[in-house]
Amino acid sequence: MSSITNTINSVISARGVSKQYGRQRVLDDISFEIAPGRIVGLIGPNGSGKTSTLKAILGLGNFDGEMQVLGLDPRTQRDALMNDVCFIADVAILPRWIKVKQAIDFIAGVHPKFNRTKAEKYLANTKLTPDMKVRSMSKGMIVQLHLALIMAIDAKLLVLDEPTLGLDILYRKQFYQNLLEDFLMKTKPSSLLRIRWKKLSIFSVT
Repeated sequence: MSSITNTINSVISARGVSKQYGRQRVLDDISFEIAPGRIVGLIGPNGSGKTSTLKAILGLGNFDGEMQVLGLDPRTQRDALMNDVCFIADVAILPRWIKVKQAIDFIAGVHPKFNRTKAEKYLANTKLTPDMKVRSMSKGMIVQLHLALIMAIDAKLLVLDEPTLGLDILYRKQFYQNLLEDFLMKTKPSSLLRIRWKKLSIFSVT
């Protein structure tokens, strides 16, 4: 029986997933499994289907075939799924008026799995201060704040889409070191899916 319904041994399980935009077929009958506690890199050039695969995993679009993420169908059970999934995009979008401390208070109020202490630990290694507003930050500082907020959420699956764009090499290295120490070294192992269009710096997470 080919159905993957109720599969719980894999963080992500895909069978015969296909996606087509008009006459262009961007995903052609792909199948894969990701076991718990793994770091997986999805690497390829532009147009190879990385974004479409990402959208399928996060329930952001329809597709043909079968997929389960943490035992749930992302197309019909997205709300429940996102309680245990964190997604860090390649562009950090935060209100320009918000202060660092306000951003922390907001996330703490809306997400039950947000760890304020962990967020403050990440920020302690930056030049960000509690009263600093987004409008006064450099691009790199905004990325640092965004990463601190998202990484402080205790998730079973973390999906990264070029998360360190705009960061200097030293903070980028520090980010991945913190990632390995705080996110993966748990009693119950989490999983990490990283999206990248080229191989540069893939060594950081392997």
